[in-house]
Amino acid sequence: MVISQRTLSLASAAMRQSSKLGRQCRTLGTSAATATRVTASNANHRLLHVALAGAATATVVATVGATADVAGCEANKSGGDVVMLAPTKETATGILFPRLCNGMQFVGCGVRVKWGFVKVYAAGTYVDPIAMAAIKKEGAKAIEKALLDPMYPRTIRIVMNRSLSIDKYTAAIIEALEPRMNGEDLEKLDEFKKLNPPVDLIEGAEMEMTVRGDTLLYKNSAGGVGAITSKVFCKAMCDVYYGADAVSPTHKEEVVKGIQAL
Repeated sequence: MVISQRTLSLASAAMRQSSKLGRQCRTLGTSAATATRVTASNANHRLLHVALAGAATATVVATVGATADVAGCEANKSGGDVVMLAPTKETATGILFPRLCNGMQFVGCGVRVKWGFVKVYAAGTYVDPIAMAAIKKEGAKAIEKALLDPMYPRTIRIVMNRSLSIDKYTAAIIEALEPRMNGEDLEKLDEFKKLNPPVDLIEGAEMEMTVRGDTLLYKNSAGGVGAITSKVFCKAMCDVYYGADAVSPTHKEEVVKGIQAL
């Protein structure tokens, strides 16, 4: 089969236009760029096949392909993905919490207040929606009970609202944990202290505590990760943040509401 020079020229021009649109979309975000590269690649193959059938058809397909690519860019500009994944602002501190953390979904946050007026840090909770699927239908009391059970996985994300020495930070958490451990596995308190590097915390410093059964995975402010294995320790940590005398009542209240809304 003989392909006319005009047909090849039109097909080539269409391919260059599709490639140009792909480069434009890449400036709008990784997600849009990925979608555009797939669209452009498919369009290129279609255009080559259409070129064999004739210049007029190739021109039509090129126009349709270009329109689809521009629509993809405009969809990204609309911010659909950004809105869906928008972080939540803790009202007392203005600290933002992303929608996902360690593969779990955000359900609520609150502030830790010391001495009645010092906003020390904001705490946010992330849970496994599947694990909470049945509990969320049973009401607030059932949710509170489940939150005290470390068998329900969750991540507690702490973001400092002010600078604080690492010694004061660890001392405060150990002070809250120790009476809840009833004299058992107290050596785990020292293990927790050692998981934190000897570097004072600054505003914005982040720590994460992921509770799964008898294991607590801890990411310190420097990004280092360690683990503590103790059901007693994990239950005590759950009680610190979700018990009757939770260190942040606003955090606990918001978490219960958030789980009900999953």
